[in-house]
Amino acid sequence: MFRPIHGARMGAVLLSLAALNACSPKTGGPPPASLTVELVKPETLTWPQQIRASGGLLAWQEAIISAQTGPLRIDNLRADVGARVRRGQVLANLSPDTLLADRARLRAAVAEAEANLAQADSDVDRASQVASSGALSAQQIQKYAVTQRTAQAALAQQRAQLRSTEIQLAQTQVTAVDDGVVSSRSALLGKVVNSGEELFRLVRQGRVEWQAELDAQQLSRVRAGQRAEVRLPGGEAVTGAVRLVSPTLNTSTSRGVAYVSLPPGSPARAGMYGSGVIDVGASQVMTLPDTAVVLRDGRAYVFVVGTDKRAHRRAVTTGARQGGRIEVAGLDGEVSVVKSGAAFLSDGASVLVTGAVR
Repeated sequence: MFRPIHGARMGAVLLSLAALNACSPKTGGPPPASLTVELVKPETLTWPQQIRASGGLLAWQEAIISAQTGPLRIDNLRADVGARVRRGQVLANLSPDTLLADRARLRAAVAEAEANLAQADSDVDRASQVASSGALSAQQIQKYAVTQRTAQAALAQQRAQLRSTEIQLAQTQVTAVDDGVVSSRSALLGKVVNSGEELFRLVRQGRVEWQAELDAQQLSRVRAGQRAEVRLPGGEAVTGAVRLVSPTLNTSTSRGVAYVSLPPGSPARAGMYGSGVIDVGASQVMTLPDTAVVLRDGRAYVFVVGTDKRAHRRAVTTGARQGGRIEVAGLDGEVSVVKSGAAFLSDGASVLVTGAVR
């Protein structure tokens, strides 16, 4: 049976209904903001353009130091692998005993030839003095002249042989052909070596260069004199300059080489492998703080906020990074982009903007 509600109870019911109505969401209003964000605009900056590359570190030039005479025994060694040497410095000595004996023999032969020539000169002088008297026949006079020329030739031959032996004696001192660092040594104490046999190998002037491998498009942008930086396996960074650009590409790999000279005395060593960059100029690029870029599904995105206070996802193409900023392409320079925290946003999410757009 229905009972009427009296005034006091009616007021309490109405108050309860009002409270419930106030607590219930309003379906017609905007959704609450999901995140408070700060906005920035893309900034155009002048950035150096760089090409990334990798490649081996090799000697600028190698010098092969060989025995110039032989067969002779190695008497002593004065340099080892890693030694820094100067041009003309003695690296090894070959035994001179055989050559010293040859020099003594040839000096005696030269003395004998000089005596024979003196005798021939004397005969020619006497013959010329009595030629007008008819004491000697023309045939005898001619014979003295021929003997004189033969003695002169014999003396010249002996002197040449003596000079050759003296040169060989000087070559028993194996010397560095240039300043540099000894990179290998095949010479062994007591070994008998022949003329032309390699004894040492030298990195000329201690210079090592980075041979950066590039594709055809990259190679076309590289010029001699451009700055380059290579990072070594130990983490050290060495700065150099492009010395030469390969005029051709490898037919198998379709890649060329930029030869980067590195300063002497750097931690770079021949045989290392390094990666680095080559500065190929400067250009104006559009940049954002790197915190504004979100990576999802292998692509880069930013969130742009319009007048509706909603965050809209935009795909962008990223480039170089520098000083906490990143190069981007695919945006209008006047848009407002969420500076940080975009990883927590979804496309179309409502946001609360704080501060002025920078």
